This record gives sequence, structure tokens and C-alpha cells, in this order.
Amino acid sequence: MQAEKTKDKRALTSKDFKSDQAVRWCPGCGDYMILAIMQKAFTQMDNAKENFLSVSGIGCSSRITYYLETYGIHSIHGRAISVATGAKLANPDLNVWVFTGDGDCMAIGGNHFIHACRRNVNLNIIIFNNKIYGMTKGQSSPTTPAGVKTKTAPEGSYENPFNIGEVAIGAGATFFARVPDNNPKLMEDVMMQAYHHKGTSVIEVLQNCVIFTDGIHEKITGRDTKDDNQIILEHGKPMIFGKEENRGLKINGMRLEKTVFENGTDDSLNHDAEEIDPLLHLALSKLHLPDYPVAMGVIRKVKSTPFEERVHSAIASVKKQNKIKNTDQLFRSGNTWQIE
Repeated sequence: MQAEKTKDKRALTSKDFKSDQAVRWCPGCGDYMILAIMQKAFTQMDNAKENFLSVSGIGCSSRITYYLETYGIHSIHGRAISVATGAKLANPDLNVWVFTGDGDCMAIGGNHFIHACRRNVNLNIIIFNNKIYGMTKGQSSPTTPAGVKTKTAPEGSYENPFNIGEVAIGAGATFFARVPDNNPKLMEDVMMQAYHHKGTSVIEVLQNCVIFTDGIHEKITGRDTKDDNQIILEHGKPMIFGKEENRGLKINGMRLEKTVFENGTDDSLNHDAEEIDPLLHLALSKLHLPDYPVAMGVIRKVKSTPFEERVHSAIASVKKQNKIKNTDQLFRSGNTWQIE
């Protein structure tokens, strides 16, 4: 049944999405900012409060379902996306948000993640990327940079890390964005763009863990370094960065290269988030220090029919062609016997 958009005529505020549970994260954790901006963004979504569903797996990030005053499911390790997919298929009207971490999503949950991306399920997936397993006390995660010392790699991680954007876009995600946890304005804008997108929306948040990887994103997000080390993308606008806003990106053959504007001439590429071909979006998602700034904002946003629409369309088509419309009719069809 289609729920009413405005069952409660009163305008919702952030307090309407704050639960009565005490927030239990370490002081200074980047999760606090994500929670606050999520609660604020929820108030701007044209949806009845009873349609909101928050789903999480296991980890520090996944505690957020207790702190959001919505319907919620705290599922099991790595399975949040599969649970959310089931909920969305059962009720396509739900506004479903998945909260997961780099370990929860990229390791045990990696298979569910790539298939959600290729199917284009209409879910919003927020990945808290602190590049470590925090709740289980500091083991290397699939995004831990090589050389970083952890509890499971005391001499330095010896694995090649995943780039979440590369995995998402490579698996077919129609929406991918990246945002630091200390830019609330950009985070809110990205969340709202994800909400309006029809299909799988993946948001990677560069989130700081003050206990095990404190400062892991500092070169990218630090006050004195962010201008040179971040490039904030806006669809249709030049890709410009630097304190003097005099640097950008250009294409040389099949590669992106940095360029410096001369005499005030801006020859940087314009960002096209809606380009169907993912080649440039993949290149942007892979930019990394020290050679290139890290791309922030919405990197990819293309239109495609959501998975649940195709599923329900197929079901409707079969029902229309079949004389048997439900399970009760199936049980009573064909040869039947009455046993006394």
C-alpha cells in the first residue's frame, strides 16, 4: 500500500530522528558528524517518517541504527545490504539507508556490495571508512594502506588495499560519492543527491578513528592541506583545486594529468557526473596522494532503472499471463483429493 507522504503535517526536525539511546562512540570520533548530518538530511526528504528504514551490519558504524529514530534493523556482520535489499523488494516505498564500515562492507560483506551495485537496487549505502577494524580493536581492514602498523600487522600492513570508489564503479554502481567527515555542508549535499537518485547510491565517508588510525586522512582533510589535496567536484563545473584555485585536471591520452593555469586562463576539464561511460569516473575515484588530489563530492550519477522496478514488473507480467494469481489458487488447482 502506498503510504501517505504527509501523514504527520508537522514539519520534522532533527530531534524527530534522535532516539532515546545514549550515543556510545569514542570522544572525537568522526561518526558523530555523520549521525548529526544524517538526522538533519532526513528532515529534508519528502517522505513520511514511517517510511524510513535504517539497516546496519556489525562494527562501530553499525551502532547508528540505535541512535536514529526510524525503523531499524541491526543485522549481522557483512549482511546489511542483503537485508536491506529484501526490505526494499518487499516494500519499494521504503526510504532505505544502509550504514556500514570498510571492514563490514569490503570484507565479509564484499560479495553483497558488488551485487547490489550491479543490480542497481534503490538503496543508499554509507560506508564509514576509517581504514581499520575499530570495534574489534585495530586489525587491518581491506582499506588499510600498505605499511600502516595494526594489531594484525605490527610491522606494517603487507596487503594491497581496496579503493572503494574503484570497486563500486567497477561493479556497476550508478552513483558514487566521497566526502570527508569534517565537511558537513558537502556531506549534507551528497546525502540529498543520493536520496533523489534512483538506484544504488554509494557514499564513502573518510572518517577518523581517534583510537587506532587517528589522523589517517589528515593530509587530505587537514585545515592547512585540504585545498591542495582535495578536488571538490561539481557537475558541469571545472575541476579546480589549490589554495589559489589555479590548478586543475586535463586529459593526456588515456590519463588524467594536473595542469596549472597561466595568465588566468582556466583550461581544466569540466566534471560530467552523468556520463554513461565510467572510464573518467574510475580515473577520478583512483586519484590519490602524493601525486594527485583526492576527488570529493559526487563522482558518478547516471540514470538506470532500479532493480526492484524490474523485479516487480516481471512479477506483474507473469501474473497477467498466468491464470493462477496466488498460492491459494495454486493449491486448489489440478487434481485434488479430500481425505476423511
